[in-house]
Amino acid sequence: MARGRKIPEVLTVEEQEALLNQPNPRYPTGHRNKVMLKIMLDTGLRSAETINLKWRHIDLMSGKLIVREGKGAKDRTLWLGEENLEMLQAWRERQVEDVRGDCEHVFTTLKGDPLQGRYLRQMVDRLAKKAGIEKNISPHTLRHTFATDLYRETKNIRLVQKALGHADLSTTMIYTHIVDEELEGAMKGFRK
Repeated sequence: MARGRKIPEVLTVEEQEALLNQPNPRYPTGHRNKVMLKIMLDTGLRSAETINLKWRHIDLMSGKLIVREGKGAKDRTLWLGEENLEMLQAWRERQVEDVRGDCEHVFTTLKGDPLQGRYLRQMVDRLAKKAGIEKNISPHTLRHTFATDLYRETKNIRLVQKALGHADLSTTMIYTHIVDEELEGAMKGFRK
């Protein structure tokens, strides 16, 4: 493992569902928070990338999402699935109705201002506790969860590297260790 790095905490599928079930979409902030959590879990966006995301960077027809000047001032392209596109479209309509007209940022306060990173951290922490998740999670945990799930699904560490926008593959290699630990546990319990 790269220089004694600690293996990051990730959410199980059940924990992800429990977290996503916490915001109440009947309220504008609940609707926004649910969409924001889902997008983070499904794209691996960093906190700053999420709160700085602008509508002009998302093509709601093709599903193309451009991360402008992510870490290291590098742009990268991600793709959204149908469910995420429908959620974003519904949120955009609600944002225009309930917030302040036409907003530049995807995730805003009810006044139309960009969210603060501190709000995002507190929201994730509060909803995780409400969901009964005992792990110490943060918005970055959602990124780790995305990367781990993508690696499990594709077994392609280069795809994970590209999706996360890592310049150095060694940074991304941490996700192979999570899956290696799972394999170890499965094999130790196999045919006991």
